[in-house]
This record gives sequence, C-alpha cells and structure tokens, in this order.
Amino acid sequence: MDASQARGTATGRHRHAGRPGLLAGARSVLAVVAHPDDESFGLGAVLSYLTAAGATCAVLCFTRGEASTLRGTGQVAAERLPAVRSAEFAAAARVLGLSGAELLSYPDTGLTRVPLGELAGLVAEAAGRVTATHLLAFDADGVTGHPDHARATEAALAAAAGLGLPVLGWTLPRRVARQLNAEFGTAFTGHDDPQIALRLAVDREPQWLAIACHQSQSAGNPVLWRRLELLGDAEYLRVLRT
Repeated sequence: MDASQARGTATGRHRHAGRPGLLAGARSVLAVVAHPDDESFGLGAVLSYLTAAGATCAVLCFTRGEASTLRGTGQVAAERLPAVRSAEFAAAARVLGLSGAELLSYPDTGLTRVPLGELAGLVAEAAGRVTATHLLAFDADGVTGHPDHARATEAALAAAAGLGLPVLGWTLPRRVARQLNAEFGTAFTGHDDPQIALRLAVDREPQWLAIACHQSQSAGNPVLWRRLELLGDAEYLRVLRT
C-alpha cells in the first residue's frame, strides 16, 4: 500500500468514544518522544486530532535518531543522518501545526543509560514552558519494543508525578499488534479493549503529510504502512496517569 491509497482510509471527521471528560481539559499538550518521526509515525493522528479540537500541542524529542538503519533505503549517509532527521522533524512539526518542537541530543538506543531524573527534569521544564495541562507519550511498554520508547514514557510519568499532570499513552489494540508481529516478526505490544480508555476516530491526512516529511525513515518501511492500514481511521489511548 502506498501513501495515496492509505490516505483513502481517512474519514475527515474527529470523534471519540470512551470515558467522558478525559480530553475535555486538554488545552495544552506536551508530547514526549524518543526519536524524530515518533511524533508523526506514532502520534501524528492523535496530535492533529487534539489541535483540531482546539488544544495547543508541542513535542519534546530526546534523540536525533542517528542509530536508524533505514536512511531512505540507503540514500542518506550515516554521518548526515542526525542533520537530515533534525530537518525532517522540524518540517513535520510545522505540518502538524505544533506550537513548539524541541530536539535534544541524547544517544539513540541509549536512553536507558541516562539517569531518569535528568530526563524527567527536562520534561518538567518543557511542560512548564508550554503550561501543559496534559502529557502525551507512547504506552508505558513502548508499543514497538524499542527500549528508548519506554524510557521516554518513563521520563514523562516521572515528571508528571511531580507536576500533578495526567499522562495519556498511545497504544495499539492487541489484535493489531499480533497481526504485525505475525507478518513482520516485530515486537509490538497491545491491549484488549477493557484496558483502552479512548478510541479516537481520526483524519489521517495531516499525519500522512507529516510522514512524508520523514523521507529518510518512511521510504522502504512496510511495517508503518501496514500498521496504519490495520488501524484504519482509529487511534487508541490509555490513561497512564490521572
């Protein structure tokens, strides 16, 4: 499936089903992620949902993604990858209408070696700058099996505990995770319906445009296309902290 085919699954409408009031007070949302493209590949449709609902959204990313082996099917030299991915991140943030996009330089695949308090402190500072009412991150298990994803969420939760903020975690239905793992040998995790607080009906168009900004990572990435195909016009959130 290519991007033009997948865009056909978008409904153009936003709605949600789940526990009432979970998003009612989401006026300013800070997304906390590990790699440039997480804000688009993972959270893109959720962020565009929130901005369409009137929230201001910003993102804090801990690494420049220099350890990626994708590199646009080998077209980007490894030494250029951090700069290329930084530019892609900035472009995607503009497409998603984010109010801010901060990119740090912690080692890709090395976040678990960074003291949690240090990472949480940076999240708290960023949340203060945007007067965040909510934090958004990957689910606590990291969703994809990448330890950096779980560490970024751990930092968000640690910061939120000190700030008294709720944290929403992007997740997958278990059936989608199992299907991806069966087809690609991946390590996605998911949850059954009772463990999922919100199902959002999303417009994928802004997300597809943001994904297109990440050429070094989206080219030759069948897992991404298949995941979005399986999800259709729905994204799912868990409440990690109330």
